Amino acid sequence: MKKLLIVNGPNLNLLGRREPEIYGSQDFDSFLQTLRQQYAGRAEIDYFQSNTEGVLIDRLQQDGYTADGIILNAGAYTHTSLALADCIRGITSPVIEVHISNVHQRESFRHHSFLSPACCGVICGFGLDSYRLAVEALLNA
Repeated sequence: MKKLLIVNGPNLNLLGRREPEIYGSQDFDSFLQTLRQQYAGRAEIDYFQSNTEGVLIDRLQQDGYTADGIILNAGAYTHTSLALADCIRGITSPVIEVHISNVHQRESFRHHSFLSPACCGVICGFGLDSYRLAVEALLNA
């Protein structure tokens, strides 16, 4: 069984309430419960969320040498954080960058990711199902 970690960044604790026209109306906890049930016996899925960049880096460093894969939605830090990109480059666990919305259909500042070059893949635009697609990718790697 693979050990996977989902890490969500700033404001993703507001899923289900924040801009439902963009991010949907389902909260992440209920989605996570369904995801864990779907992959029971194949993957142990741990979850972490923080609104603080340094705390996200600490968690990536903590699990980044033992997890079989990390799914990272860094939120707005995607477009600003060289520190997160350096962290991803420094760990050995494969990291998939995930976004709920298609960032390339949104504001131009969201079109650039500092994290993408450090990640093994990027999935965006499939709503919360982007996380499931990332789980599949890591399980089949």
